[in-house]
Amino acid sequence: MKQLVVISGKGGTGKTTMTASLAALARGEMVVADCDVDAPDLHLLLKPEVRETFDFLGLQAASIDPDKCTRCGKCEEACRFCAISDFAVDPAACEGCRVCTVVCPSEAVTMVDRISGHAFVSDTRFGTMVHAELFPGEEASGKLVTMVRELASRIAAEENKDLVIIDGSPGIGCPVIASITGTDLALVMTEPSISGAHDLERILAVAEHFGVEALVAVNKHDLNPEMTEEIGGLCGDLGVELAGRLPFDPEVVGAMIRGETLVEVEGPVGEAIRDLWGKIRARL
Repeated sequence: MKQLVVISGKGGTGKTTMTASLAALARGEMVVADCDVDAPDLHLLLKPEVRETFDFLGLQAASIDPDKCTRCGKCEEACRFCAISDFAVDPAACEGCRVCTVVCPSEAVTMVDRISGHAFVSDTRFGTMVHAELFPGEEASGKLVTMVRELASRIAAEENKDLVIIDGSPGIGCPVIASITGTDLALVMTEPSISGAHDLERILAVAEHFGVEALVAVNKHDLNPEMTEEIGGLCGDLGVELAGRLPFDPEVVGAMIRGETLVEVEGPVGEAIRDLWGKIRARL
């Protein structure tokens, strides 16, 4: 089984739109996973119908046993997050640091699991999709990304699919690391701007650190040809192939509004993505 992750050093570069288009081109051959769990939006294009739901247990929260509590107040004094009041814990404010369990002389405070979100296995017009929802204010998104990837790999094995396409998180943080580690190929989306080039260099360094081969695609390359050439030079210096150049096309907005991928409509962007998909398949 091969795993392709679509990532970007910054948001807004077309990462999710690209993932949906690749899922359309690999229809019936793959499982797609939305690992951008902090701001998932792949469902807007793929319109999944949920068939299985799984609880996600994130950070633990403290709980005070009233039968053991001596009401000494040491836990409230030690809590830096003001999560304990009137000898009760507010789970929404608790950061799971466990200090209260250490200072309690009567061992009345314990850590308990809490549901921080859900992961889903769904059906789409292109095949199975695994995605997730992290509750507002919750943390441990990297752990949820890992859960989504493990589910996607399991479902792909059960369905005899030989490819998992992952919509990774933007940036270079923990969810990104959880998205790319152990994958076979990373498609890095960027844009022809100073910030795009800067963040591209950072995410390529992350991919290299974890031993993941990368290809680069520049979205709306013709809006700034000079910067696109600079990005090409950067890729050459780093030994990374600039495999795709997607032109600007106002019709892309219309396709997004209709919930269509860019390879389901006629246009230059769809053709560029098809050409890029050929290069990706060759690498995989």
